[in-house]
Amino acid sequence: MHGWPRFSKLRKLFGQRVEAGVYGHEIVALDPELARSSSGRPPAEPPWSHARLLALFDSSGCGCDKEKHGYKNRNFYCEPRSGSQGEYSMIRKSLQSLLGLFVAGTANADWALNMPRGITELSAETYDLHMMVFWWCVGIGAVVFGVMIYSLFAHRKSAGAKPATFSHSTMAEFIWTTIPVVILLIIAVPTAETMIKLEDSRDPDLSIVITAYQWKWHYKYQDTDVEFFSSLARPSLEARTKASGIDPFSVDNYLLEVDNSLVVPRGKKVRLLITSNDVIHSWWVPDLAIKKDAVPGLVNEMWFRAEETGTYRGQCAELCGKDHGYMPIVVDVVEPDAFQAWVDSRSDDAPRVAATQ
Repeated sequence: MHGWPRFSKLRKLFGQRVEAGVYGHEIVALDPELARSSSGRPPAEPPWSHARLLALFDSSGCGCDKEKHGYKNRNFYCEPRSGSQGEYSMIRKSLQSLLGLFVAGTANADWALNMPRGITELSAETYDLHMMVFWWCVGIGAVVFGVMIYSLFAHRKSAGAKPATFSHSTMAEFIWTTIPVVILLIIAVPTAETMIKLEDSRDPDLSIVITAYQWKWHYKYQDTDVEFFSSLARPSLEARTKASGIDPFSVDNYLLEVDNSLVVPRGKKVRLLITSNDVIHSWWVPDLAIKKDAVPGLVNEMWFRAEETGTYRGQCAELCGKDHGYMPIVVDVVEPDAFQAWVDSRSDDAPRVAATQ
C-alpha cells in the first residue's frame, strides 16, 4: 500500500484492515474486538493506542484534525500517504522561503557591508575601534588556521611524522597565554577611553527630551517652547497600506521619512534624554553612532556633536509592537544661525501632533 511495508506487521498484530483514506492520507482502521487480550477484556493500554502506533510507525504523527478523523474514539490512525511526501513538502517550503529572501534582498534599499564612519568624533572613534578589532580577528584567524593547515600537511603519517613524546611545554603555555593578554590590553585601553567619552554628557549646549510612543516620537527642546510629535510621513503611510495601488519604490525614502524631523545645530554638544510612554523602544541613528533604549519610568541619556550638515536617518531598534517597522527617525543637522531661525519660527507654535496620530 503506497510504500508502507510495515502494514503487514500491523495486520498480524491487530487483524486490522488498511484502506485509502481521505485528506490525502492512509487510514489504518483498527478493530478493537480483534485486539482483546486472552481474558476477553481490552488490555490496560490498548494496542491501538497513540503511543503504540507511534512506536510501530517510527513517526511523529500526521498533524491532522484528530476530532474530525475520529481519533478521539481511537477508531483509526492516519499517516501521510507516502513516507517521503513530508520530506518533499519540507524541501519545497524551504526553497520557497529562500526564493522569498532572495527577492526581498533585491529591494532598492540602502545597504552596506560595514558600519558607517558617521559624522561625529565619537562615531569616527567607534568605527576605528571596530576596524581595529576586525583586523586583529583576521590576523588571529590567519595565524591559527595557517598553523593548523601546515601541521596537518607537514606532520601527516604518510610523510613519516612521529608523534611527540612530551605531555606539555611550559614555554609554549607561557607564550600562548601572554600573547592574548597583550592583544586584549591593546584593544581594551582605547575602548575604555571611548566608552568614557560616550557617557560624559556634561555641559551640553542643547538638551532634548525624547519620549517614545507606539508608534511615534515626541521631541521637546528644553529651555524653549518647541515640542512636537514625529511620525511616519504621509506618502509612506499611504504606500504601506494594503491594496493602495502605490508602488513603494516610487516613494522617496520609503518608511524612512517623517512629518517633523529633529533639527540640531552643527558643532554643538546635544544631550538627549530618552524615555518611553508605553513599551520599550530604542532610538538609533547609525551616522551618529547612537543607540539607546527608551524604557518606561526610566530616563537614559546620551550625547553627540555633529560635524557635518545634512539629513541622517534611523529607526526604532527595539521590537515594540505591530507597527515597529513604521517608526523612523530623521535628524537634520543645520548651521547654528539656521537652527536659531528655526527655533524662533517654532517658539510660538503649539505642540504639533502628527496627522497620523
